[in-house]
Parts: sequence; structure tokens; C-alpha cells
Amino acid sequence: MPSPESFTDLLASAPATAPAQAPGQAPGTTAGQSALQSEFGFEVTTRLNETCSPSADAIEQNGGAFQGRTGVITTPHGTIKTPAFIAVGTKATVKSVLPESMSELGAQALLANAYHLYLQPGADILDAAGGLGKFMNWQGPTFTDSGGFQVMSLGSGFKKVINMDAVAASPHAGADDSVAVGKERLAHIDDDGVWFKSHLNGDMHRFSPEVSMQVQHQIGADIMFAFDELTTLLNSRGYQEMSLERTRLWALRCIEEHFRLTEERVGKPYQALFGVIQGAQYEDLRRKASHDLGGMNFDGFGIGGALEKENLGTIVRWCSEELPEDKPRHLLGISEPDDIFTAIENGADTFDCVSPTRVARTSAFYTPDGRFNLSGAKYKRDFTPLSEECDCYTCQNYTRAYIHHLFKAKEMVSSTLVSIHNERFVVKMVDDARLAIEDGTFFEFKAETLRRYYPKR
Repeated sequence: MPSPESFTDLLASAPATAPAQAPGQAPGTTAGQSALQSEFGFEVTTRLNETCSPSADAIEQNGGAFQGRTGVITTPHGTIKTPAFIAVGTKATVKSVLPESMSELGAQALLANAYHLYLQPGADILDAAGGLGKFMNWQGPTFTDSGGFQVMSLGSGFKKVINMDAVAASPHAGADDSVAVGKERLAHIDDDGVWFKSHLNGDMHRFSPEVSMQVQHQIGADIMFAFDELTTLLNSRGYQEMSLERTRLWALRCIEEHFRLTEERVGKPYQALFGVIQGAQYEDLRRKASHDLGGMNFDGFGIGGALEKENLGTIVRWCSEELPEDKPRHLLGISEPDDIFTAIENGADTFDCVSPTRVARTSAFYTPDGRFNLSGAKYKRDFTPLSEECDCYTCQNYTRAYIHHLFKAKEMVSSTLVSIHNERFVVKMVDDARLAIEDGTFFEFKAETLRRYYPKR
């Protein structure tokens, strides 16, 4: 395998791939389209502006008209009522929770990670097993991301997330090649794709739009994402513009390869392809990306990139205003209650995050009155459920005292019980928000939910 120092040599030998396109053909619109594409669909059922009639002051405070709606996504493995929280099963498993338990707690779909599954066990293994759902014994719809986030973030030494504080602490803060302090760069990008070093064993690998599509087709999820470049909020404006154009060209290549594979893999269910909207914090870039990719033959769209919390709703709204209304929008990586409501009211149909299970492994649990941590001594004799208002398996059968004991004893089932509860909490909150849009009480439901969850605000 090549050494990390040979990135320059590898780049010099990389092919410069351009998307094939017939003369006069609109970019990404007709090449290789398949009749199987009709197996995927999305229908808007209600609109927030119509059922809840927000005041002029509320619209002004939001910065523009609310784009929220309810709908139904149709896939070969079932439907998803939106808005919906998509639980994350990174390596074809929601950490510490059985697929059957995820179904019982109301999860409609699961999202796995193409980067991790490509490295282990290998996309070919999932293909031979009959696809992601069969491999993990999950009967419902599945998502995979493109692997781009992990290639870029792990490649820059930022581990599971690109933390803005970590970037700012870099000696080259703000530089377009920032690397986490004390880390080496494990990925290098060029216009054709990315060379990256496996975080598992140091092997070198190459991801391009075509490779990402090949990997995701083998994994076999119902919904997958085009390969894109992830930037941080600290990249220069010039680099953001260059990256956006690179992502646009990669999107065309993803579409071309996606439909080629769809026709080649006869007998496989149709896999929907979502384009990913980048552009960081810049309105013109977000709108441009939404307009450019919105005109391509994608089945839906992901809103990606590093987002400042205070601008999340605004950025989602910019994208929603430009994207086709008849296609679903997925916001990548949120789960805090305030962020969820902000995303829903501005047009996100689905979203995912690892947070419910990640914090569960540290003994943190959600309640309507905030997030708490079972490690505290006060729970030693607390024989109440995690939440009196929760209908999950954990709350119906176990007490805080028992789960506190499990964490102290370092018993693995402790993470399982809290993960079940946390996933149910977020799934139900989003389900209730969907019902509130339909019955015209969304803003009242949002206000009461956030008042209780954040009592000190």
C-alpha cells in the first residue's frame, strides 16, 4: 500500500473523469433514466402555512415564510410519514439496540454509513446478503450516506464530527487545509475524487463519485446520497465557491453512474438518489446549489455541510425555497429538540443523528423536562421510570435506580435500555410534531415542548 507521503504521486496518476452527456442534453436530467424510478415517490399531504396560519410577526421573526409540511415517502421497502426522525445504524446496527426493538419503538427507517460498511465488512458482503435490510434483519426503508462526511472529517483528524472549536484551535485556523491539532491528514481531495487512509488499518483507498455509487448500490439501501465535498465554516469564501462547483460536477457524475448501475443490476429494487446541498453559511451559494441540483434528476435532496446552530433554520429555509416542492429534503445530522422544530418548520422532511445512542452510552437520558445523567448519586434509590410520560419498553419495565446500578456495574445492557428510551423520545416528539402540523397546533406544541425542555431559557 502507498505511504501517506505519496499523496502527490497518487494525485498525479488519478484519472480526470468527466460526466458523459449527449449533445443538447440538460445536465443530469435524462441520461440513463430508468422505469424503476417510479418505485420511489413523495407526496406532500399538508402544509404548515395552511393548517396553522402563522402570524405576520412570526413569519417576520422567522426571516421568511414557513416551508414546513407533512408528506409520505414511498420506497420499495415501505413508506415513511414525514416529518420523520431517521435513527442512525452506522455499521448496519443501531448501537446496542436490536432492529426488532427499533421497530417496536416506532422508527420508520434506519440510516447506515457507506464509509464504514465499505471498510468493514465490505459492500460486496452486503450485496451477497441481499442488501442492507436483509443483512441486518430490518424490514423497513433504509438510507446510506455517501461516505463523504467521514472521508473528509476523519481524514482531517476531526474524528466523528468537525468541531468548530477544534478547527479554531489549529495552528492554521481558517486555512483551507486545516487539520485537527496533533493529527495527520489522512485524506487528500482533487477534482476527480479523494484519496484517504483507512482509520482501521492504514490502507489507502480511493473514493470518487463513481466509486461511491458502486459502493452504495452494493449496500442496497432504499435512499442514498450523492458524493459531495464537506467544507467547514472556516474555509475561505474562494474555497467554498470552488468546492461547490466540484460538488456540482460530482453530482452529474453520480447521476450518470447511478442510472448505469440501476439498468445493469437487473432484478434489484430501485434505490433513490439524493443530491447534497452545500454552500456553508452563504445565502447565494446555498441558493445556487439548490437551484443547480434541483434541476437535476435526483429523487430528493440532502441539506449538508457544517451549520451554525443560530443559522440552521435560515439555511434550511433558503434551500427549501429553491428546491422542487415535490421532492423530499433530508437534513443531515441533528437531534436536539430546538433544532428539530426549527428544521421542521423551515422545510426538512427527514433528518438523522447519532446523538440518542451516543449520549445514552454516557448514561444521559431525555425527558420532557430536559436531559439528565444517571450517573448522579441521587438516582441510587429512585424507583421511578426514566420518564413517567414515556411508553417505551424501558420505561414500562425498569427504574432509574436499576439502570443507575447497571452503569455503575459497567453492565452493557445499561446502554441498551437508555438507547431504547432516547430513540423513542426523539421519534415520538417528531411524530407528535407531524400530527400537530396536521391538526393546526404546531406552534403551540413547539412552544410548550421547548418551554419544558429548556426551563432556564
